[in-house]
Amino acid sequence: MNKIKVFAPATVANVACGFDIMGFALEGVGDVIVVEKTTDNKLTIAEITGTTGIPTDPEKNVSSVAIQAMLDKLGSDQGFSISIEKKVKPGSGLGSSASSSAGAVVAANHLLGNPFKKEELVEFAMEGERAASEKPHADNVAPSIIGGFTVVRGYEPLDVFTIGYPEDLYAAVIFPEVEVKTADAKKILKSQVNLSDAITQWGNVAGLTAGMITKDYDLIKRSMKDVIVEPVRSILIPCYDQVKAAALENDALGCNISGSGPSIFALARGREAADKIADAMGVEFTKADIAFDKYVSPINGKGTEIID
Repeated sequence: MNKIKVFAPATVANVACGFDIMGFALEGVGDVIVVEKTTDNKLTIAEITGTTGIPTDPEKNVSSVAIQAMLDKLGSDQGFSISIEKKVKPGSGLGSSASSSAGAVVAANHLLGNPFKKEELVEFAMEGERAASEKPHADNVAPSIIGGFTVVRGYEPLDVFTIGYPEDLYAAVIFPEVEVKTADAKKILKSQVNLSDAITQWGNVAGLTAGMITKDYDLIKRSMKDVIVEPVRSILIPCYDQVKAAALENDALGCNISGSGPSIFALARGREAADKIADAMGVEFTKADIAFDKYVSPINGKGTEIID
């Protein structure tokens, strides 16, 4: 096999209290990556569709940077041509760069005979994230590659694992057409937190993890609270308080910022409930004359998949 096409899903990261350590994959929205072997020992970006402004320089594009990290580990000079169909909009807070990085390494790994397990590919995709944001974080690339609900226990060494979750857990996601730069969202975070807030956050992380594994919806709902990041970042998103209130009034288990925003997600029990919540969230942006995209999805347990 010399050519392959994969679908790499969008992701929700942080999941309220799990800042930089938790994430889950979505269904139906993601990037389509085509990777083809070449004989020139080079990595090239052949085409990018669906958006503008993404670098085609292989030393700057996240997909080629991620593949190069894998080739360096193998000591290989295999060439690849990469085509990217962007269906996760950059700046959405839904892991746009992660989807491209994840899809690229899964595709190239398959063409090389799968020398690495999916979990091992996370480290290479993180280098794509470094190219995008100067930080090699795993909370988006891990769920995009592996699927499901993932937790990053640590980075030295990298330790990522998946946990169980209720089968009928759905996410309602609203992506408003406003700009929140990741750099700005990072910059406004406090470098120190109060011990009392840290204790509250640790308890919520433990509760959310246990609630997912035991399928305890009440525990999930009690734990879907972020006392450290949300209070600061939410000021960057217009109508945030109104949108969150609408979600909670319509029985959302919790509502928070996806990644660094501006997308907002809510968790719900079942598709019907998630549809109702998504509609209610959208109404608030409509009132403010802000256009938006809407997604309703179960947790995607498969991660990046070969589609051709």
